[in-house]
Amino acid sequence: MPEKTYDFTIVGAGIVGLSTAYKLSFAFPDADVLVLEKEPRVAAHQTGKNSGVIHSGIYYKPGSYKAKNCINGRHQLVDFCKNNNVQIDICGKVIVATDEHELPRLQAVFERGLENKIEGLARISVEELKDIEPHAHGVGAIHVPCAGIVDYSGMCQKLLQKIEEAGNTVLFDQEVMGIKTGQSNLTIRTKQENYNSQYLINCAGLYCDHVAKFAGVKPPIQIVPFKGEYYELKEEAEYLVNHLIYPLPHEDFPFLGVHFTRMALGGIECGPNAVPVFKREGYEKLSFDIEEALEMMNYPGFWKLSLKHWRMGVDEYRRSLSKSAFVKGLQKLIPEVKAEHLRVAPSGVRAMALLPNGEILDDFHFEVAERQLHVLNAPSPAATAGLAIGDEIVEKVRALF
Repeated sequence: MPEKTYDFTIVGAGIVGLSTAYKLSFAFPDADVLVLEKEPRVAAHQTGKNSGVIHSGIYYKPGSYKAKNCINGRHQLVDFCKNNNVQIDICGKVIVATDEHELPRLQAVFERGLENKIEGLARISVEELKDIEPHAHGVGAIHVPCAGIVDYSGMCQKLLQKIEEAGNTVLFDQEVMGIKTGQSNLTIRTKQENYNSQYLINCAGLYCDHVAKFAGVKPPIQIVPFKGEYYELKEEAEYLVNHLIYPLPHEDFPFLGVHFTRMALGGIECGPNAVPVFKREGYEKLSFDIEEALEMMNYPGFWKLSLKHWRMGVDEYRRSLSKSAFVKGLQKLIPEVKAEHLRVAPSGVRAMALLPNGEILDDFHFEVAERQLHVLNAPSPAATAGLAIGDEIVEKVRALF
């Protein structure tokens, strides 16, 4: 059995786990904080495989965790990156209505942005859109100047450095396999070692529900993985995009649709689509894990969601299987884009929390148990909001523990 007992152990070294460790280092400078990560590096999954966008907070329900933490987190993120030489560019984005029938929805998004007090927000004309993005097609648009792009993996490297400088510990290749609650502490078992801790904070992302079950918690949700597939523009076509170009978000899903994103480290991504995948870390076209597939197929919420939205699912799979269908989606925003302009880019997988009735849990969600706090849903904009989520967790730790 291990001799040392840590004050806090965090599972997961994505941006939420690292932000939590970083904030705990400030809030409890005398505490011993341990982060356990199953991969050999930080930001190996959702954090390092997303589109690198700094979200403004325009879309989210006023007063929700998403809205509050996105705006607060964005300001903290920008300051952190500027102070620590992380690659960042507050380049702005446009949200574009491509058809007349979308204009009422565009206005609704704009009004929500005003309610959320997004800085510099403006409804712009077709002519003003052309000034910002000459190759974009639209009948109306919103300009969001405070949106931007960042190197999230680079930011996580800096957070790791700060955590270690504060005297705390991040260990890699430490996949959590079991959690035992004792009378005075918790014992966390990995494939390599056992660790004692006063408190546990679960920030395990795609496997957060599994870690909760290891600790004896019965989460009210199950994670269902959705893969986002991307293309990138070849260098000769990069002139088509200046900044960030987005369609209106999907009405029924927390997805923003295929869009064009200039990347902080160079290049322009196009996408993603969103297709269910039968492996939580399944980034390849034919990724499959029999146990995880059965887990998903046996979950009633998955089938209820699928039956309700099967038409959308068919469309997303069509874009997955057909490059021409994917290109057609992109051409709604930039008609000049052609198939020969695109090459395949790496995919990402998003953890979507589903309730048994098939409802998507579309806000941050926490579960509390004895000496445990489980982050069971941290959807987009969790990367933008990471530092603010760290603050939320610190406040919950103060209140609960």
